[in-house]
Amino acid sequence: MYIIVGLGNPGVEYAGTRHNMGFNVVTRISDDYNIPIRTREHRSLCGKGFIEGEKVLLAMPQTYMNLSGEAVRSLVDYYKIDPEEELIVIYDDISLDIGRIRIRAKGSAGGHNGIKNIIAHLGTDVFPRIKIGVGDKESGRDLRDHVLGRFSKEENEKMREMLGEGCEACRDLIMYGINEAMNRHNGH
Repeated sequence: MYIIVGLGNPGVEYAGTRHNMGFNVVTRISDDYNIPIRTREHRSLCGKGFIEGEKVLLAMPQTYMNLSGEAVRSLVDYYKIDPEEELIVIYDDISLDIGRIRIRAKGSAGGHNGIKNIIAHLGTDVFPRIKIGVGDKESGRDLRDHVLGRFSKEENEKMREMLGEGCEACRDLIMYGINEAMNRHNGH
């Protein structure tokens, strides 16, 4: 079984912000694969279903971004999965331009507090992740304001496309493994 975690902040005030791209991609996966996200467990909204015949659990932690590791650790422990092989974390990345994604098998948090907290709770930085580019902040703009800000109309069009590519990247990770998924999606 795979646990697919989309990072974000709960609440309507955060809907549509750059920081909620993980939630948005998981919602797209839910729609594309008809996996209703209806249950609350392990401090997350969850849904169980299948992607290309593989059992998956979709999860959106409700702990707020900076405490995402608490929910992820609880899910990993309860379902007894190997995070190096069976966990996929999807989140926003300001170091990538809007419209870009990057898949990684491991790595540092890169300044992302949600990933930093997951690494701290899991005790490892080795787990597959899909980073969704949301663009860097403008010079002089506060980082918090940037990631909690919304996309412009032009950016929104690119981001809708990215939801589809994020969904495809997740499917490819499950079907073909990390190396093939990176070959298919990184650098495009």
